[in-house]
Amino acid sequence: MRAITRIRHYTQAVRQAKRNRSDLFGWLRRRPLVLFGTIGYESALLFSNRLDPKLKELAELKTAGLINCEFCLDIGSALARSSGLTEQQLADLPRYRTSDAYTDLEKLVISFAEAMTATPAIGIEDLRTELLTRLSKTQLAELVATIAWENERARLNQGLGVRPTGMADGMACALPERPAK
Repeated sequence: MRAITRIRHYTQAVRQAKRNRSDLFGWLRRRPLVLFGTIGYESALLFSNRLDPKLKELAELKTAGLINCEFCLDIGSALARSSGLTEQQLADLPRYRTSDAYTDLEKLVISFAEAMTATPAIGIEDLRTELLTRLSKTQLAELVATIAWENERARLNQGLGVRPTGMADGMACALPERPAK
């Protein structure tokens, strides 16, 4: 059921795209094996439903923000609302540690996404151990796969210059992370 709901929300978000609709497809159709591999992995994650979609969205948005993938933030913000994220959670993502908008588990998931996205990855062991007190091994595997895939997806989009399409126009959108000065 979650997969069907997510497919419906994804389809609605794509229909809301106002510009740059063919950027990613335009690049990937040049390499059909990469396109089909991407579709396969996206589908596998879509049908992996042991982890709360809200936790997956938080992890994906945090990762996309750290990499500064505007396309990922655009589509992720559009999908986040359908997963139950609030406007406050989207707005507070860069300062999640001090925000009251998140539960302890949500903060832990965001911290884990942050640690996995850092180069080199740091503090993974302690966070993984703590997550395993709150999630099953199956759920953790799904979370790790989601974060790793978002890293790949966001870096692919960055490398190819894929631009936001306006899927989140008119709604709250997770803002890119800004480096501390």
